[in-house]
Amino acid sequence: MYICTHKHNIRCAGFYSLQLQEHIWPENIVHSDDLSEFCTFFPTMAFMRRGSILLKNSLSFEGWVSENALRTIATQSKKQWTSADVNNIRSEKSKSYSTKGLQKRVKDDADTVIIGGGALGTSTAYHLAKAGMKDVVLLEKSELTAGATWHAAGLATFYQPIINMKKITRTSLSLYKEIAEETGQQVGFHKPGTIRLATTPTRVDEMRYQMQRHGWHSNMPQRIIGPEEIHQLHPLLNMEKILAGLYMEGDGHIDPYSLTQAYAIGARKYGAEIYQHSPVLGLKQTSDGKWDVETQHGTIRANRVINAAGFWSREVGEMIGIEVPMMTMQHQYIVTSTVPELKKLGREVPVVRDLDGSYYVRQERSGLLVGPYENQENMIQQNSWLKGVPPGFGRELFESDLDRISEHLEVAMEMVPALQTADIQTVVCGPYPYSPDAAGLAGPYPGLRNYWIINGCSGGIVWSGGLGKYLTDWIVSGEPPHDLIELDPARYGKWLTKEYLTAKTRETYSFNNKQLFPFEERFAGRPTERISGAYQKMKDRGAEFGLRAGWEQPNWFALPPDEKGYKPSYHRTNWFKPVGRECRIVMNNAGIIDLTSSGKFEIHGKDARALMDYLCATELPQVGDSGVAYMLTPSGKIYGELTICRLAKDHFFCVSAAAAELHHIRWIEDHAFQGNFDVQITNITDDRACLGIAGPKSREVLQLMTEKNLSHNSFLPGSTKSLSLDGIPVFAIRASSTGELGYELYHDKQHTAKLYDALLSAGDSYGIGDFGSYAANTMRMEKGYRTWGRELTVDYNPFEAGLDEDIHFDKDGDFIGKVVLPKLKENLSRKLVLLKLDSSDDNVDPAGYESVWSESKVVGNTTSGGYSYSTKQGIAYAYLPLNLTSVGSTVEVEMMGNHYTATVIQEPLLESDKLRKKLDKEDRYYSYDDHNTRTLYG
Repeated sequence: MYICTHKHNIRCAGFYSLQLQEHIWPENIVHSDDLSEFCTFFPTMAFMRRGSILLKNSLSFEGWVSENALRTIATQSKKQWTSADVNNIRSEKSKSYSTKGLQKRVKDDADTVIIGGGALGTSTAYHLAKAGMKDVVLLEKSELTAGATWHAAGLATFYQPIINMKKITRTSLSLYKEIAEETGQQVGFHKPGTIRLATTPTRVDEMRYQMQRHGWHSNMPQRIIGPEEIHQLHPLLNMEKILAGLYMEGDGHIDPYSLTQAYAIGARKYGAEIYQHSPVLGLKQTSDGKWDVETQHGTIRANRVINAAGFWSREVGEMIGIEVPMMTMQHQYIVTSTVPELKKLGREVPVVRDLDGSYYVRQERSGLLVGPYENQENMIQQNSWLKGVPPGFGRELFESDLDRISEHLEVAMEMVPALQTADIQTVVCGPYPYSPDAAGLAGPYPGLRNYWIINGCSGGIVWSGGLGKYLTDWIVSGEPPHDLIELDPARYGKWLTKEYLTAKTRETYSFNNKQLFPFEERFAGRPTERISGAYQKMKDRGAEFGLRAGWEQPNWFALPPDEKGYKPSYHRTNWFKPVGRECRIVMNNAGIIDLTSSGKFEIHGKDARALMDYLCATELPQVGDSGVAYMLTPSGKIYGELTICRLAKDHFFCVSAAAAELHHIRWIEDHAFQGNFDVQITNITDDRACLGIAGPKSREVLQLMTEKNLSHNSFLPGSTKSLSLDGIPVFAIRASSTGELGYELYHDKQHTAKLYDALLSAGDSYGIGDFGSYAANTMRMEKGYRTWGRELTVDYNPFEAGLDEDIHFDKDGDFIGKVVLPKLKENLSRKLVLLKLDSSDDNVDPAGYESVWSESKVVGNTTSGGYSYSTKQGIAYAYLPLNLTSVGSTVEVEMMGNHYTATVIQEPLLESDKLRKKLDKEDRYYSYDDHNTRTLYG
């Protein structure tokens, strides 16, 4: 493979290299002198896929020259070009190629203003308008597709490692088949399929792992295929190293430019207005929650704003004082001239991802397009763009640098030998916006009213149809249509610094094809400022940390002679036995866990009780007590879970899961504003720390540290007390997610290290030890506790989740979702069950999101899983059809290519401390037989 140096290869000034393609510049028309003169007038050029070319003049000539104008130049052979000729072409352009700029609007109001005209912005405009929303306005500072859309490679695959994104890609791919007919705009959707290649045994394991998470999305074809079928599908591949492939039949690639135009045509068809060359100059929120959107032709008053500005999104965010967590990356791909072997096939070959080579290759007409992802040493970020994108940048590209991707191209030539003799005809090096994890941002921005964002998605083209629909459904209905917490802007907070953003996006880009494992951890940019006061002490005691909403949370503890460190695997790994030890410490003695990462906020004011009653479907606790409460959506789905402590009549201290911190606060703030509740909501997550202590000896440990009576009757389950533990002020709740006797000890963050030392000292004679989130997760499943983000999401209603006793219809006043709950309860089609299974022989345990089978059909999915060290068996929560939910029903759970028999068992697997106390008081007890079937006596 080599770069052409004949007359079709032009080295352009400015940002990049461009090689003109033969189908645009016929051999018998274009001559080197012509091109030389031509480039004198048009030194800065932009390459458009599939034969479209746009040329931008430099200093002498303003504006863009259309493709038609270029063809005029191309057909006038052997002509010496003058300024007059170019002015004539400009005149032609002004007649035949115009864009609509923003004019002074007769009506200065809009329902929604979308900022940005790429694939994501136009898709959102299309879906909003189609849903019937009136007065949707899209403002594009340059031209539609400018930025990252126009030069994208257009890969459109169903494969998604993010489990909830499978719904998004499914929506997109279905839409792409229909939108051409709906709008009359062809979108260039090629469907040759995609093959992800495995060249090592662990890559084959990864494919089995992804397949076990795919079955419950089985309406999109995905399967593992062997070398023989791979060779039949793609005869140009060198099969020497290929062991298997993950094949997605019927997906492929799409033309981003044409797709965006189709969105725009559809949006206009349903009433949306799209203005190009109309930059937003300023944003200001009004007292009633609306937005004034300032443009050069006046101000639009909008009910909401959607930031879809791509790599300009940071600048749009800065208009209102927020830093959008997005970095611009450079990505290169090359396009070859005709490959004879490919042309001879007479059909299009599948898109291929060589995972260990870290590149993709697909057919582009009769040539090949190859796009590598460089390692961190060779990749380039646009760090300077954190301060702003260069003025005038729109359809430009960067200077290409083949040296950066040469090692990947060499691997590609080995895998596809036909590349070795192919000419590189085009090199594209363009800007791509990335969020820290590349998943992107889609949803309402936390801390703001009526400000939405859809940005930073590495799969912006293939996700655009689904994400536009997702945002539309949320805006129209007032609730997310399904769980997509992985893209929620609320997962990032003020802890995300520019340093973290830079380090994490470098890691994420270079890891684009890196192998994915269960319990994935990535370490760039860590730790952030969110570390507890006990962080270093726990680290010294063997803590192995995971990241939770920016916090370093101990997952487990490595003690001598345990193998330390992060050792990812699809099977049991180095933490399996240590986690069992931690469970035994808690079950038999007392254990300490750092819970500082939990979201913590206070709600007070004269309407605080009314607001909390309206938000929660659960009766509020009395003053001095705490309780778990559930927030529902208008359609009766589970939005959130809170531990609520009643400090006074109108004063509440609330605790959420770490990942739910801003997610829950946003929901509460929005409803407080909409309902005009007089309350103050204060986020104290970073100021208040928490250590938990759990186990049968935990009360004895604490009693050594305080003079207050901590006996059962003096400190009942769910009650709260202000304590002084060895002189440290603590707000204590008698509760533990482990289900054992336990306490959560909230305190000022400056006291954490001292409190941790005091607990260890007091508990030394009781065999106290540390435990992490892995052990806590196992014990909460054993005790029948659901958790937010797994069993409890907007995909499920409370009756499906088994929360019947927590929904209080007779509480005072209405609450969100109450009116629809009776109908939901009458029409249940599935329920959550606890499964037991034995997969120990294969050294594998469920982790959640596995497919559940019955009679050769997928019937459900697991939500959480693990190993019960107390009963020595695998356990998992799963949503199943009603006919399979009775105790004793059997199904199969798919793991690593095998189906394991699983049995529905009675909950809870083990009694919690609270349940044991209740049964003791009633002189009753449970007995278990050899099959773990439970019988209540007394």
